[in-house]
Amino acid sequence: MKIASLHQHFLVSSGISTDTRNILPNSIFFALKGANFNGNQFAAEALSQGANYVVVDEKTAIIPNDERYILVNNSLKTLQKLATFHRQFLGLSIIAITGSNGKTTTKELVNTVLSKKYKTKATKGNLNNHIGVPLTLLSMDEETEIGIVEMGANHPGEIEFLCNIAFPDYGYITNFGKAHLEGFGSIEGVIKAKSELYTHLKKHKKLIFLNQDDKNQKIHLPYNHYFSFGSKRTAKLKINYIEGDQFARINYNQTDFKSQLPGKYNAYNMAAALCIGLYFKVPFKEIQQAIEAYIPENNRSQVIKKENKTIYLDAYNANPTSMKASIENFSELKTPGQKMLILGDMLELGIYSEEEHQEIVNLVEISNFDETYLVGPNFGNTLVTKSTLIKFKNARTLKEHLKTIPIHNSNILVKGSRGLALEQLVDVI
Repeated sequence: MKIASLHQHFLVSSGISTDTRNILPNSIFFALKGANFNGNQFAAEALSQGANYVVVDEKTAIIPNDERYILVNNSLKTLQKLATFHRQFLGLSIIAITGSNGKTTTKELVNTVLSKKYKTKATKGNLNNHIGVPLTLLSMDEETEIGIVEMGANHPGEIEFLCNIAFPDYGYITNFGKAHLEGFGSIEGVIKAKSELYTHLKKHKKLIFLNQDDKNQKIHLPYNHYFSFGSKRTAKLKINYIEGDQFARINYNQTDFKSQLPGKYNAYNMAAALCIGLYFKVPFKEIQQAIEAYIPENNRSQVIKKENKTIYLDAYNANPTSMKASIENFSELKTPGQKMLILGDMLELGIYSEEEHQEIVNLVEISNFDETYLVGPNFGNTLVTKSTLIKFKNARTLKEHLKTIPIHNSNILVKGSRGLALEQLVDVI
């Protein structure tokens, strides 16, 4: 079946399903494959649960004479082609956001701001890969005016591939950091890979949103069609960053923007949302209201109050750049009570893992925190010289420790990669 014909079926469907555990009635089920599953084996079940059609790429999955089966060469590629066709059919504006740190928070802030004036659709959670991006595009309809698409990558070429699915009109890179070094090979590899977004925008003569304070981005900017923000006069939007608060704050046009996001690194995310909002002519006061009302969730930049304790929970992801920024910001925070760290391993660093974990330990030891709990085998292999740094094999063993020796009257930063599941500690802190 041609993509145009499949798209006609899609337009009268309720959407796309890829998992029989949550089939949408009257949807189209795509039989995708993974390392431990084969969607073709569940095609009949999808139909029995209410799907209108199933897209399969194995003949053995088809029940003869049942026209609800659509056989293609590759179900995933067909999903991606359908998403591109649909994006072109709608002809709406697409903003792509990528970067090593902060892309999900920035995406959420941008969506919150733009939705004050436009009907928007944005990537749900962090569904930002070769499956998530197509599903995001296919969630948009004729009422959608602006789409905000988060793009993630851990290998070269992935951002370029996603751009060729979404064809963004605008793009923003939050930063270049030491993330996924195992796949990118080096920080230079990260910069080259993330810059694939800018290269795509240049090729198609589209617009870049730029943090002009980021020297790395200015160096690697491929052309000068951009709308910028920053603390210098040369930026289109002059932003002042306010230091020392528990929550990130910025000042623009003699107006303070107070967020519910901890850390100066989140001030850049706020500024990006302000920049994009102003470019799209969202009323100034509504931009301010949207930024100040945004409350983070899903273990990202959350501030949790518990009795005489304040927990700064940022346990969705971690890499050397974000870990260092979080520790330094927490160290500078002016707040009563003790300061404690709970740090989990940073994953996907490859040959850089030992060096980067040791650098974090070295930073902690000169920062004079009252106590630090290091969680995971990578931190377990580091050299520690202070008794205030205590190692734990995993989050479960630390959880048991906290049940017997509870924390009182403290501010606690909880930071680590998703695989460590440090959010489970919140209940016992």
